[in-house]
Amino acid sequence: MVRKSTDILISGGGVAGLTAAIAFGEAGFDVLCVDPSAPVTDRQSAGADMRSTAFLMPSVELFQDIGLWDRLQPYAAALQIMRIADAGGVAGDARMTRDFDAAELSEHPFGYNLPNWLLRREMVAHLANLPNVTFSAGVSTTQITPRETEALVTLSDSTSWRARLLIGADGRDSNVRQAAGIPVKTTRYGQKALAFTTTHPIPHHNVSTEVHRSGGPFTMVPLPDHDGLPASAVVWMEEGHEIARLAALPQPAFEAEMNLRACHILGPMTRTSPLTIWPIISQIATRMSAQRIALMAEAAHVVPPIGAQGLNMSLADLATLRDLALADHADLGSAKMLDAYHNRRHREVQARVAGIDALNRASMMGAPVLRDLRASLLGALYSAAPVRKTLMKAGLGLR
Repeated sequence: MVRKSTDILISGGGVAGLTAAIAFGEAGFDVLCVDPSAPVTDRQSAGADMRSTAFLMPSVELFQDIGLWDRLQPYAAALQIMRIADAGGVAGDARMTRDFDAAELSEHPFGYNLPNWLLRREMVAHLANLPNVTFSAGVSTTQITPRETEALVTLSDSTSWRARLLIGADGRDSNVRQAAGIPVKTTRYGQKALAFTTTHPIPHHNVSTEVHRSGGPFTMVPLPDHDGLPASAVVWMEEGHEIARLAALPQPAFEAEMNLRACHILGPMTRTSPLTIWPIISQIATRMSAQRIALMAEAAHVVPPIGAQGLNMSLADLATLRDLALADHADLGSAKMLDAYHNRRHREVQARVAGIDALNRASMMGAPVLRDLRASLLGALYSAAPVRKTLMKAGLGLR
């Protein structure tokens, strides 16, 4: 069997995998990135990912380093204020709001929000300009044999490869992770999330708002204007049976419930996209590396969509891997490099997964006394300036 060779083979062509392909390609490595599905890069096409991703400043800085930000910035909406609203009282009413303003600490916003389908479009276009990177859509990894000096990988197109480093960025059910024999700990909440986009008459003024009542947060994240109207991406988390009921409603009835849940903060919102539904879990791999294998993104960790942590954790994985690879090109994929990667990332990932788990459980509280306790804790955290500034520093990536 004739095997082709590459420095890095990335299994998974989602936003995290495509970013990794660009980062390592720009660093001078030969890269092959594969994904079983072709990316949907048009908003109107079936299967378009209507979710959006809020990139905090450390992720934006990574995009700047790898030459991608100039391409993304024209489509990005700034996240200047993170607003938390507690709607534990009368339905449709936010009884308490607290604003965390990035200007209190920095001249930069917390980050920027971009639609996922557009991210894929711009990343695929950028990859076309990198001659040392190949992106093969419709191709998956079928067999993996790690060895001391390389990983042997067979793909679904019957080609065989030698890679100094195999990166598993292939999602929460990662084939690469399973092939490496790395177990995961999974927590299920009985929740699902609806993601969609909206327009509304009241400008968002670059404020991202999480409305907490019960079942999970209802989050409105700024987008650039759509058809001349202010626009936001929405992630609505509820128990699974409630999500099924909401998704089955005719659009007028859905919008009536949506506006009630949004506490009318942005005025009467109109849904402008199909619904995307996905289950909410927390998941963490016991290790983030194995022989010649690094796990990143949802192959290594999954969190509920709270506080813009998910993909930002993924890009922190990538930044660490990239720094280690650049420190010594000859050491790419070695046991020393991959042990260092696991040691630098795993403890922080564990802490963030635990923190988001706690926040999600708090957001699900249904009993009035527990919702009152949640509101009291929010008020106390906001009132304590050192605590408030510590939370905002985490969002800005400051120390």
